[in-house]
Amino acid sequence: MENKKVYKDLFVDFDDTLYDTHGNAVIALSETYEDYKLERYFDEPKVFYDAYWEANIDLWSRYSKGEITRDYLIVERFRRPLSEGRGLDVSEQLCLEMSDKFLEHCSCKPGVVEGAHELMEYLHQKGYRMHMTSNGFHEVQYKKLAACGLREYFDTIVLSEDAGANKPSKAFFDYAFAKTGAKPESTLMIGDNMATDIQGAMSVEIDTLLFNRWQYDIKSGDPEAPTYLVSKLLDIKQIL
Repeated sequence: MENKKVYKDLFVDFDDTLYDTHGNAVIALSETYEDYKLERYFDEPKVFYDAYWEANIDLWSRYSKGEITRDYLIVERFRRPLSEGRGLDVSEQLCLEMSDKFLEHCSCKPGVVEGAHELMEYLHQKGYRMHMTSNGFHEVQYKKLAACGLREYFDTIVLSEDAGANKPSKAFFDYAFAKTGAKPESTLMIGDNMATDIQGAMSVEIDTLLFNRWQYDIKSGDPEAPTYLVSKLLDIKQIL
């Protein structure tokens, strides 16, 4: 039987890997829609929600590549869906206010991905050093950590705003190594995003584990395939 590789440090993505960011945001977006009584401007909420998610996916992808700023993302992800409404004056101030309200709702939600607490307790008991590696906004991430009860498991919090660079850039991972003291040869990156988590980690030559929540089509033998692939968080216990 082949011996397992020994890892000491785990770089663990937070949003949509452990914390159910998408599920919590769906609830928060509905609450924000109601707060601002947007039914006055939309025939049905789905028009607003669909436009929000389309904008959000595009903007976060561009943000991770360093193509846009945080401030632009915050305004634009609400400007686009609000512009689908009728008779609404879509000002920057309105977008900023709505963003603050949305993030307030988001950051207090405790929802995690199925198996997250059990997995983190297992990895903690196994003695791994665990480091949260995230592109999320500083003040929001700490509130989310407190809300979901996962803060105690992390030895280090590595955020892009502190690093001055986003995943998947080499600068982000260089900062993560410097802050955590981890070594590439004994580090494993765990995440749900092929571009920011997996390809980013591969570019600095560390092993990768993809939690394939979004059902990427991973071909056998693909040079960009992750080192390990799981469809459920708790399947990670069979690897580590």
